Amino acid sequence: MSVNRRFLLARRPHGDPVPEDFAFVEQAIPVAPSGGFVVRNCYASLDPAQRGWMDDAPSYMPPIPLGDPVRATTVGIVHASDSPDYAVGDWVMGLNGLEDYSVNHAGGFTMKVDIGLVDSPSKFLSAMGAVGLTAYFGLTDVAKPQPGETLLVSGAAGAVGSAVGQIGKIMGCRVIGIAGGATKCQRLIDDYGFDVAIDYKGKSVEQLAAEIRAAAPNGADVVFENVGGEVMDAELMNLAKKARIVLCGLISEYNSPQKIGIRNLWQVLAQQATIHGYLIMDYVPRFAEGGAQMAEWMAQGRMRIDEDVQHGLENAYPAFMRLFSGANTGKLVLKIADGL
Repeated sequence: MSVNRRFLLARRPHGDPVPEDFAFVEQAIPVAPSGGFVVRNCYASLDPAQRGWMDDAPSYMPPIPLGDPVRATTVGIVHASDSPDYAVGDWVMGLNGLEDYSVNHAGGFTMKVDIGLVDSPSKFLSAMGAVGLTAYFGLTDVAKPQPGETLLVSGAAGAVGSAVGQIGKIMGCRVIGIAGGATKCQRLIDDYGFDVAIDYKGKSVEQLAAEIRAAAPNGADVVFENVGGEVMDAELMNLAKKARIVLCGLISEYNSPQKIGIRNLWQVLAQQATIHGYLIMDYVPRFAEGGAQMAEWMAQGRMRIDEDVQHGLENAYPAFMRLFSGANTGKLVLKIADGL
């Protein structure tokens, strides 16, 4: 590349993002800052959390500044370096942007990765990256399910949800997944080994709650929440006593200008349940530990992590919107360049 192509946030989206919210520009390739380095991004992770970072609202990370590239976790190769810790040619994973080249400063979020451990560097954005490890630590460290307990997963056909369900089975749980559409529900059973799959589409809160109750008459011991809204309302009507709710995401709310929230929160009190707000960033120091376990399970054939790889930085907008249309068929990854 002779230029740095960048996918910038041009204005704050209101509701569903539209193409005019972004700008695609070409600029000069940056030089390595003093003590820092420049990464040539090869793969970028596309995640629902990015929609929240586009809003000018309080969150666990500052909003993406207007005129900056859309923030994303990327895997790439060190292109230029003034750092003693990172050499040209090193493969790294870090929080960068949707652009060809990203400047990294000393003390940032970037870490070296060994691509010899995987069949594609993109695996560091799925199975051995934030997605797989969100599922791994969310269950093993936060929920701590016990053999024989019932685990209820919303957004179960998504990248995180499908991994959560499989890890739950490995840990001895009975796993119920909620997904949208018959095809996705069948994948939960056939591809990911869920015990029960429930289609939420076209159902009221009361109807969905009744289906969950039929599948879990004694309630869910663990709820891994990715959706929020009416799906979560139905789940809350089916909690076991002292259930643990891992609040990982609320994708049904991300593009909604008027936040609906949940109405059945009183059931948390009635069932003496707990809600744990969960962010994977707390576990970055333990990524090597979790990644090793995920790699072992995959080698044993006990875990399946599907990827939906879209191609071309110029296609960043339609690729990102696959998250909200339900078109993605696995962990959504944007391939920006081949390894050099």
